[in-house]
Amino acid sequence: MRLKRTKLPKFKLFVKNEIKLHLLSVVLLCLISLESFGQNGVKHGIKTVVIDAGHGGKDPGCHGGYAHEKIVCLEMALKLGAKIKAKYPEINVIYTRTTDVFVELIDRANIANKANADLFICIHANAGSSSAYGTETYVLGLHRTEAQQRVMERENSIIALEDDKGAKYKDFDLSPDAIIQLQLQGAVYLNHSIEFAEYLQKEFKRIGRYDRGVKQAGFLVLYKTTMPSVLIETGFLPNPTEEKFIGSSDGQEKMAAAMFRAFENYKAQMEGKVVTAGSTVSPEKTEPKPKEDPTPKPETANASDSSGLVFRVQVETSDRPIALNSSRFKGLEMFEYEENGIYKYCTGTYKNDLAGAKNYKNELIEKGFNHAFVAAFLNGERISIEKAIKLAEKK
Repeated sequence: MRLKRTKLPKFKLFVKNEIKLHLLSVVLLCLISLESFGQNGVKHGIKTVVIDAGHGGKDPGCHGGYAHEKIVCLEMALKLGAKIKAKYPEINVIYTRTTDVFVELIDRANIANKANADLFICIHANAGSSSAYGTETYVLGLHRTEAQQRVMERENSIIALEDDKGAKYKDFDLSPDAIIQLQLQGAVYLNHSIEFAEYLQKEFKRIGRYDRGVKQAGFLVLYKTTMPSVLIETGFLPNPTEEKFIGSSDGQEKMAAAMFRAFENYKAQMEGKVVTAGSTVSPEKTEPKPKEDPTPKPETANASDSSGLVFRVQVETSDRPIALNSSRFKGLEMFEYEENGIYKYCTGTYKNDLAGAKNYKNELIEKGFNHAFVAAFLNGERISIEKAIKLAEKK
């Protein structure tokens, strides 16, 4: 496969020359994490969630005609936490702030790390033109567009308000090489972060929000977290229509409810359960699957060549089926599987070959599939990367 030249030769050279060493680190880190992570990548189920309301105190964030980001975010954070507590009283919900106070970025991450949290949810509102609209969710990674860079720089700029004017972050390396290394070392967390982000975007779309997608950027608040972490840009306050929605109690309630449904779906997936019609049930209690239509269908993740342990690269998700020959897949041979009502699309077949799948993932990222990540299947059924690594080690 001949790849197009990239505008980041240093990044490309880094991937080519160092990927094997980092992949070895990933495998070792993942194997170590198996002692504390359950089969599906969560420590005996989700026990602790940290909810971070962006900005606060002397840092107002962005604003519209009347609404300020720090207040809007706090309201949504409190509403989300209340919903989790009400339905799952056994889960420890921790807020980085519950009032209008200033919290340094590194302290937000430290709160989550010290609590040994299983999930970190950072809630923000977006700046931009008065015509910009929609919701997007970020995970830690490399920004791909100038717009993503501007969002990152705006959210990171608040370190100038901290007592030391941001001096404590001077050793935070946000270069492409460093971000790639962080992603490789935290591959398990990154995969789960992306999955949760996908659930969030699906639920936002369900309530009528424009889906701006799952994106990556070097946010300082996510840099030091040691668990699946996302940063949600809930809407654009400079847009009067957006401000009217997320600036109102009703809009905040709808957004918090969407986040909560995404949390339930993510929690169910991590614990090997399924959320159906608002209730969580174990897989063995679900209705049996209907018999397959004998009409020949395009090849999927359950195809006959999917026996045994197979690694693929997931590149797309959708709430409705996408033709496998769609132009968005750029001529790749695609495999479809459905999970909790979401259609997911993978490419590549790497039997017992995690390293090969990860190399292919990096090729696909260079081809424009910015959110590609490795997924594992056992006899056609999706399993966690942790379980796959453990099975591969036995072979």
